[in-house]
Amino acid sequence: MWPDRRLIDLFKTEFPIVLAPMAGVMDAELVIAVAQGGGLGSLPSAMLSPDKAREQVNIIRQRVSAPVNMNFFCHTPVELTAEAEARWKQRLASYYREHGLDAAAPIYAANRAPFDAGFCEIVEELKPEIVSFHFGLPEDALLKRVKAAGCLVISSATTVREAVWLEQHGADAVIAQGAEAGGHRGMFLTDKIAEQPGTFALVPQVVDAVKVPVIAAGGIADGRGIAAAFALGAAGVQIGSAYLRCPESKVSTAARAALADGRDDSTVITNVMTGRPARGVQNRLMREAGPISPDAPPFPHAATALGPLKAAAEKQGRVDFTNLWAGQAIALGREVPAAELTRDFAKSALARLKALAG
Repeated sequence: MWPDRRLIDLFKTEFPIVLAPMAGVMDAELVIAVAQGGGLGSLPSAMLSPDKAREQVNIIRQRVSAPVNMNFFCHTPVELTAEAEARWKQRLASYYREHGLDAAAPIYAANRAPFDAGFCEIVEELKPEIVSFHFGLPEDALLKRVKAAGCLVISSATTVREAVWLEQHGADAVIAQGAEAGGHRGMFLTDKIAEQPGTFALVPQVVDAVKVPVIAAGGIADGRGIAAAFALGAAGVQIGSAYLRCPESKVSTAARAALADGRDDSTVITNVMTGRPARGVQNRLMREAGPISPDAPPFPHAATALGPLKAAAEKQGRVDFTNLWAGQAIALGREVPAAELTRDFAKSALARLKALAG
């Protein structure tokens, strides 16, 4: 059986497998499927309105009795200056002309709000069993309200120092996010991307530094990776990219093709999509304007001006401006129903752990 059952006992799931919350490419359907497969389903909520979040959680509750994880961001908002906006629009001007778009036309602002009193009220109303955060934790008063609602709290750490900070500030478990992971870096005590350790260097050091269960994340896409994480002391894993090609995900046809063609070197860490470092499948914008560009305005403002370009390119079946977040194990993804994939992950991992135990 599992050599460390702390996460299973904490979350009350069949398997110690957490679905990574992937905003923009998933909704309740994938959460439900992973829960039906025995894992912890995570609902990305930072881009949802209160009404939409309520709707999604209610759909999940109607279909499964399993625990639910609602995920939120904890970044500090940064105002977009006129100078930064003008510089970014100038960098994108040729793309706007190419697609016949009016750069002066009004654009909906990127909706990636940090956890606040409004979100906290939704958590208190819906009472998800787990609430996870990215970019640290919310302010103490809000965190106390989340815990008073009976929710367990987890968050991502990209360094040992961040993991220790999370434990000291009330996290019930820590996600050790290695450099291989897709999506935004969870870093909040550092901005030094080049220093971020890989998953299998980070995990054992975090395990040694904290007492709470550690969830390994980054580059884990099959039973081999899960078994390796447990061998290094993890009590569970968080998996995202491996679920992107499941029928329950909301990835577009063009994006699915890009994922199917993925290799070990297909992803890069970039700031040009949102203004904050994140790992995704390399696209035209990343190649021509990045992957790291000083012209990109701060998070999440870079995404605003990209909205019309993304829509125009996707109508032509291209992902030139699509932020297709994915990790370095993208090539291991499969087109399998998510519940079946989750059970397969667990079965394969347990077989390997049994073999390792002799």
